[in-house]
Amino acid sequence: MKQLRELADEQLVSLYQEGNNNAFDTLLKRYQQKVFSYLLYSVKNQELAEDLFQDVFIKIVVRIKNGQYAENGKFSSWMMRIVHNHLIDYYRTTPSEHIISNDESEIDLFNNADIAVNENREQEIIDQQTLCEVRELIALLPDPQREVLLMRVYDELSFKEIAEKTNCSINTALGRMRYAILNLRHMAFERGISMAS
Repeated sequence: MKQLRELADEQLVSLYQEGNNNAFDTLLKRYQQKVFSYLLYSVKNQELAEDLFQDVFIKIVVRIKNGQYAENGKFSSWMMRIVHNHLIDYYRTTPSEHIISNDESEIDLFNNADIAVNENREQEIIDQQTLCEVRELIALLPDPQREVLLMRVYDELSFKEIAEKTNCSINTALGRMRYAILNLRHMAFERGISMAS
């Protein structure tokens, strides 16, 4: 069998859906620089870009497990639509002083067909059901991982704030969040919890 890094994106997604967590890690390594650069370019703030990056990959994990990726287009385009939509959601719920102007950008961020916003109420309901299932697994996480995840997702703290509250470095907080996500994926797979709609 080919090394994971030699496989196409769609093959890695299929392997991940079958329970191969290393396949997702390969996708993450493949696209983390592209996604982070896009976020940093958009928000022009390193700490905020890091927070948004973590949130985006949680969404991508949930949606892949939810069976919401179909091979009718490129994975990278599908992923970047999620990234773009997450940015739009962020700006909708953030005070106006943080709003960026599309006029100041050489790239038309908001009128690109490849990353167009796709509003879908049914999708919101599915995401809520998935979150309920995930909450049950969160209780099983090791205390440090659960603490960081709850502060990030429910208290909406930045990783800097989490690091200060838990008396650890930002890298440690980021690491605990990453392992919390990995453990949640693993537990869901082990228990046969279906994320598919």
